[in-house]
Amino acid sequence: MIRFAAITPHPPIIIPNIGRSNLNLCRKTVNAMKTAGEKFRSVKADTIMLISPHGPVQYDKFIINYSPTLRGDLSSFGDHRRFIFENDRELIDEIMESSRLARLPVGLARELELDHGALVPLYYLINEKDLNYNPKLVHMSFSMLPLDYHFRLGEVLGRVLQGSSKLISFIASGDLSHRVTPDAPAGYSPQGRIFDKTLAELIQRENTKGVLNLDPYLIEEAGECGLRSIIMLLGALKNLRWEVKSLSYEAPFGVGYMVASINIK
Repeated sequence: MIRFAAITPHPPIIIPNIGRSNLNLCRKTVNAMKTAGEKFRSVKADTIMLISPHGPVQYDKFIINYSPTLRGDLSSFGDHRRFIFENDRELIDEIMESSRLARLPVGLARELELDHGALVPLYYLINEKDLNYNPKLVHMSFSMLPLDYHFRLGEVLGRVLQGSSKLISFIASGDLSHRVTPDAPAGYSPQGRIFDKTLAELIQRENTKGVLNLDPYLIEEAGECGLRSIIMLLGALKNLRWEVKSLSYEAPFGVGYMVASINIK
C-alpha cells in the first residue's frame, strides 16, 4: 500500500558537494527536501516507486528499468556517493500485467544507470548513515503520449501498489518551468512563472481536475519536465484520501523547484 508520496525537483545543484556556495541560493528547496526525507524515512517503506523524466523516454511507451540491481552516482556533476538498490521486479511484473490488461503501452529496459532525475531525490531520501535501511526501488520513465494516458497509467499503478502487502513510497521527480526568468537556461517566457504559480496552487488545493485541465499553450510555453510525473502520481492517488502536508517553491536559477510532501490518510 502507498504510505507516503512526494513531488520533488532534481537539480544536482542542491547536492552540497555540487552546489557548494550556490546552496544558499536554493536553501528553501534544500530544507524542504530534508523535511521530505525525514518523513520518508519515518515510514520505512519496503519499496520506492520513482518516476523520473530523465530515464529512457520514448514517445509512445512508458519504460520501466528491469535491471536486477539499480545503481548510479552523480560523479559527472561532482558528487561521488554511490547508490545501489535491489529492483522490485515482483512489483514490476504485477504492473506490467495490469498495464497490459488496461491496454497501456509499458516496456522494459535493462542495464541502465540511475539518472539524475532519480538520484537527486534519492540523495535526500536515503540516509547513507542508516545502513540497516535498504528499500527496493522501481525506476520508471514517463512517455510523450497525451496527459490522460499518464493519469490512466497512474490509476493502474495505484491499484497495484494499494493491493500490495508492501509499504510503498511514491516519488514524482520533476522540475517545473525552465523559463521563469530572463536568464533561464531554456530562454524566457512570461508564461513560465504563471504555469508554476498555477500548478503549485492547484497541488496545494489538491485540485487534480484543475491539473488535468491546464491550458496546453501554458504547458508548452513553460518548458517543464515535471508535469507528467505529477499526473502519474495524482492518478495513483485518485482513490485515496490524501493531503499536502507542506509545499515549497522557488526559482533561484530560472527553473522552478517545487517540493510537496503528501500524507496518505
